[in-house]
Amino acid sequence: MASEESPLLTSTRDGPAHKSIYDRFTPDQKRWIIFVVSFAGLLPMFVQATFVPSIPQIAKDLHSTHAVVSLSVSLSIFAGAVGALVWAAYSSFYGRRFMYLCGMPFLCIGSCGVAMSTSLQSLLFWRFIQSFGCSGGMSLGAGVIGDIYKLEERGTGIGIFFGATLFGFAVAPFIGGAAAQYWSWRNLHYSLATWGLFEMLLIYLSFPETSHPGSMGIEKVNHKRRFHFAWVNPLSSLWLLRSPNLFTTMLASSLVLVSDYVLLVPLAYTIGARYGITNEAVIGACFLPNGLGNFIGAPVAGRLSDIMVRKWRVRRKGMWYPEDRLRATWIGGLFMVPISVAASGLLTTYVGGPIGLSLNLLCLYINGMGVDFVVNPIGSYNVDVVHSRSAEITAAYAATRSLILSAATALVIPSIEHIGVAWTNIIAAVLALIGQGLIFLTIRYGDHMRASVDVGFSTVENN
Repeated sequence: MASEESPLLTSTRDGPAHKSIYDRFTPDQKRWIIFVVSFAGLLPMFVQATFVPSIPQIAKDLHSTHAVVSLSVSLSIFAGAVGALVWAAYSSFYGRRFMYLCGMPFLCIGSCGVAMSTSLQSLLFWRFIQSFGCSGGMSLGAGVIGDIYKLEERGTGIGIFFGATLFGFAVAPFIGGAAAQYWSWRNLHYSLATWGLFEMLLIYLSFPETSHPGSMGIEKVNHKRRFHFAWVNPLSSLWLLRSPNLFTTMLASSLVLVSDYVLLVPLAYTIGARYGITNEAVIGACFLPNGLGNFIGAPVAGRLSDIMVRKWRVRRKGMWYPEDRLRATWIGGLFMVPISVAASGLLTTYVGGPIGLSLNLLCLYINGMGVDFVVNPIGSYNVDVVHSRSAEITAAYAATRSLILSAATALVIPSIEHIGVAWTNIIAAVLALIGQGLIFLTIRYGDHMRASVDVGFSTVENN
């Protein structure tokens, strides 16, 4: 696999046996599967994003401070990273369906534990269990879509999945803020437990196993016992990132996502303070344009990345060069993301009143779309190049990216306090451009990157 002309990447026609793997499910069944995994993918977004607006109310009920209660946010990010690695690694052995069913009870019990917490210690413990249980939503969902859609259709499927789940990330703060303002944070977490129970029943009754026949480790075990437990190292997924192309695209997507967090995390201290918005529910509603951009942008980005694969495969006379999918990132990484985040900083600093607020909301919408135009093709690229371990590479990306973003997020508010909103956002725009530069290098030298460290890359014949 040393060059673009590598025979491992060349195929003039996929064999009938290979095609039949993706014909196991009808189009209607595939749409239902996407609905179920998207519904499950929404859960970790709601668990994370509904908590932040509730922090003042939780601190008051537990007789603590905002800063101390905020520790649970960092803890839940860590739990999500650990859980994503665990569920993804074991899904390669036991299958996707079983891992969904194993994770949901943790979510339900953890959510009830959070709702009943009477001390900070119990809150932190149950928050970890809750986040751990639902953390497989993204990685397992990406693995499922890689299981049921062939190469030229995969971007569209992942786009729909990412769009639905990321929309939840923007809607959730509004719901969390409304719950904190008009309802109860405890009832909110009881609702999450009910949602998890419903999702578990939905998967148990209507969700088939999507892993390709013969690919699960459990199928290779001599069944002498009713249940076979195998030790699978969850950290093994991270070892995939030793490949330069996988590490570089992970870093690029992280740098682009920094802009999202720079806009959204301090929103109450930037847009809220600048335009006199104090109601928690209204502040939560300001997240909606970004979510709408995610919801619309992800399917469009996914379809565009599929078009790029087909277009360049024709140009290369039937040869598949995986990095061609990354060409779909240009519009988002070069224009939409850096321009929107920099413009928002300048608008917040220099333009007041309804005009400044309206233009800021437009920037949030454009940023939501632009981030998807980068992150979605990268997510599909991961599934393409390491297809047999698609859930694991998605988990490795999510875990590593969470650590990078949690560190970056911790610097956002101090940066705003020291150098202002405008310069903080301009720095985020420059980071997004650096990320796009890394993608350019991956497109240009992807064949050499893959050849330097082969982690078991997929070919057309097994993709």
